[in-house]
Amino acid sequence: MLDRRTFLKSSAVFGLFGVEGFLARPSLASNALKRDAGNSVRGYGDLSAKATENTGEKLLALPDGFKYTVFGKVGDKMSDGFATPGAHDGMAAWMHKDTIRIVRNHELRNLAKPQSQIGKAEVSYDLTGGAGTTTLVIDPKTRLLKESFVSLSGTMVNCAGGRTPWGTWISCEETTCGSGKGQVYHKDKEQGGGYDKEHGYNFEVSFLANGAVKAEPLKAMGRFVHEAVAVDPSTGIVYQTEDHGTAGFYRYIPDVPTQLAAGGRLEMAKIVGKDKFDTRRGQKAQQTYEIEWVQIENPDPADAFADELAVAKQGWAKGAAIFGRLEGAWYADGCIYLNSTDGGDAKKGQIWRYRPKGLAVGELTLLFESPGAEILDMPDNLCVSPRGGLVVCEDGDGTNYVRGLAPDGLLFDFALNLHNNSEFTGATFSPQGDTLFVNIQNPGMTFAIWGPWDRGAL
Repeated sequence: MLDRRTFLKSSAVFGLFGVEGFLARPSLASNALKRDAGNSVRGYGDLSAKATENTGEKLLALPDGFKYTVFGKVGDKMSDGFATPGAHDGMAAWMHKDTIRIVRNHELRNLAKPQSQIGKAEVSYDLTGGAGTTTLVIDPKTRLLKESFVSLSGTMVNCAGGRTPWGTWISCEETTCGSGKGQVYHKDKEQGGGYDKEHGYNFEVSFLANGAVKAEPLKAMGRFVHEAVAVDPSTGIVYQTEDHGTAGFYRYIPDVPTQLAAGGRLEMAKIVGKDKFDTRRGQKAQQTYEIEWVQIENPDPADAFADELAVAKQGWAKGAAIFGRLEGAWYADGCIYLNSTDGGDAKKGQIWRYRPKGLAVGELTLLFESPGAEILDMPDNLCVSPRGGLVVCEDGDGTNYVRGLAPDGLLFDFALNLHNNSEFTGATFSPQGDTLFVNIQNPGMTFAIWGPWDRGAL
């Protein structure tokens, strides 16, 4: 892992380089509003059913020239003896010696009952919580699984998260369930409450861990319906999204960069001069707003169980902005990219970019808004490819795709789920940039996809 001095020195250089590189590329400006507008221009051509290289199953449709393997299926026995949990979600990948290591979230939710944890009891956060993370060790040549094990246990609804520049994964709980009675989840209306511990926190997992880490909640980062995080390596600031119909965009400024558990300041984004501005409707492509930040005085409110917006309401009282279901977040080129899954006039999704302008302010720009499901159907997880395009996982009601958004704003199809109508999740590239890892969330399986990337924008 990086020590603080190495982190600050190396990330400052990277941050300057990244901003210049982004400015040199075309902006994501021209919304060619046709679903397959970029397939032949920026994409890789039409999709067709392909069989996996290792099992022969036809699970995905991909462009010609691309291949894939499947592994880490729900129920498969892992190296530590536990069964692979389901509901695969956010992921990140690192190189370690001659292998790729992936830390993978599991967005599981369960009613409170003893011994629900997915790993060893002695390191689990809550024995009544049934979610967490698993770590996958993959051969970069064969793209096959060598080893897998539980790396975080006893948490709840670990949806997305994000990688840090110092070699850890931040896993985010998308719930504020806890020890109280009568909790109702905001999405599926399933009754909750009665857990041994409070939930709604972030947890940190080292990619170097060879087993389950001791689960410790990062309470100063806030107790709310977390989704994803993205870390600016030039400052160590952690940007956070909230998956709620009325959501906030947050940042956590740690007192000591790289040491999130040591405490810090939680803040919420506000549009300068526009109190409690609603970004969900009436926006125009390339609309840019100046952002300032208001402090959240109580990031871990006692009433978060009963009111999952208890943190957000503190920010709105100071004029913070409202977003629609902020989900995926990714850092690249000095910017944070965000998906608003049901934002926009059609409620089918927006893609935003936040560019810091020093520590106090920044610019928020609407890059893309979907006019309907036939164009882009509820973007969820996302990542930025090594070649500059955005990889977008759809989470719509019907057939779901992995989509690409080129730097000039053209959308294109990259992968189609042939197995079922489950969403794609966890898109992330290998450290070498030659393999895209992605999940089908339910019933839960992970893919490694590779091919002629230089032929298109991903």
